[in-house]
Amino acid sequence: MHIQRVINSKSEYRNLQIMRQDAKAIFRAGLEAVDPVSAVRRCVSVDHGQLIVGDKIVDLSHVNNIFVVGAGKASGAMAAALEEILADRITNGLVVVKYGHAVDLSHISLVEAGHPLPDKKGQEGAERILKLAGKACKNDLVICLMSGGGSALLPSPGPGLILADKQDTIQALLSCGASIHEINTIRKHISRIKGGRLALAVHPAGMISLILSDVVGDDLDVIASGPTVPDPSTFQDCMEILSKYRIADKLPKAINKHLAGGAEGKIKETPKPGHRAFANTNHFIIGNNFQALSSARLFAESLGYNTVMLTSLLTGETKDAAHFHAAIIREITQSGHPASPPACLISGGETTVTLKGNGKGGRNQEFALASAIALENVGPMVYLSAGSDGTDGPTDAAGAIMDSTTLTRAKTKGLEATDYLSDNDSYHFFQELGDLYITGPTRTNVMDIRIALVGVKR
Repeated sequence: MHIQRVINSKSEYRNLQIMRQDAKAIFRAGLEAVDPVSAVRRCVSVDHGQLIVGDKIVDLSHVNNIFVVGAGKASGAMAAALEEILADRITNGLVVVKYGHAVDLSHISLVEAGHPLPDKKGQEGAERILKLAGKACKNDLVICLMSGGGSALLPSPGPGLILADKQDTIQALLSCGASIHEINTIRKHISRIKGGRLALAVHPAGMISLILSDVVGDDLDVIASGPTVPDPSTFQDCMEILSKYRIADKLPKAINKHLAGGAEGKIKETPKPGHRAFANTNHFIIGNNFQALSSARLFAESLGYNTVMLTSLLTGETKDAAHFHAAIIREITQSGHPASPPACLISGGETTVTLKGNGKGGRNQEFALASAIALENVGPMVYLSAGSDGTDGPTDAAGAIMDSTTLTRAKTKGLEATDYLSDNDSYHFFQELGDLYITGPTRTNVMDIRIALVGVKR
């Protein structure tokens, strides 16, 4: 069966506006499920002198000092929640957040720093955290708050390296299409704090990590480059990544020398599983993409959409992912599978963009633009793709929203969608149409949320 196109232009406009508002509401429902303050409150409590974190109980009468450290876009909000619970039991603390993500704190200091490219403020914050961690003794407890963005916000260059080396390296990795797992493998091996080295600094004190996951599969060693967990990756893995993307000649000489030296055994590896530094560490994931998508699905169903949650594990090239999703949407319009209209498709995860043009944008804006091209003449439908943190790539937009009129409206303005896509310039394309999705900082971060609405509710 085919969805009958709405003939009356005013009626079609009205229906699309309703669907656009529905898509935004579904997105917000997903965010509410991973609000960092609520997530910490669900996981942490104090009862009769005992700190309860998940299934772990700590007798606070045996704890001399509680230090709080952390980094990530959500770490400020997480710290605020922890202050509500522990109050003046906190001895000292410091978290590093992205510019614009600050919150008011009473017992924990806060530093704003650069993301996705690290800056001097982040380096200063990382050094202060390492110094604070070094003060922890056997009967102390360190609570570490980690969320997406922590890797860029904790730059502490390894021996013989400087901040500029890390900045150039991250820029090359972000541009070549490397996955976050690959990017963070290299980050861990050019850092003094990542890849389990923060746990080394804290040992022998006890450590509890509260983690808001922004990586596919919730791999602890990848989230914020795993500063508190064992690192299974190696220097040799780093060398293979450089070879895979042919980027060695784009990296600073100091970085190439450092990684090659590590692969030859001249530089000490990151601490591996079984290391004594992890004997008294505990880790709790308090929010992830699956939770956000599940909440979004329930809300979409409450609005009357036949909803399918496709996956929270989507990776790969953004344009390829958009084409795959477009095929599913076309199937809905032709056969009513995997859901009959009015349908809602929800997916998450994190795709990558291999930069070939000189434009501006992010993976969500590029996903929306590629979808608009792939779904020409399919409708009525609306597609919203946005980052849960409120930031898509190096832009002020969380993502973009397109509908079945996007290409028509673009052509009336003289915009050729394929040209903008080829130049990786999705930001300016949607800016011209007024279809950037700008939320401001959400103070959470669990990767991306994509919502497609297909067919008109009756």
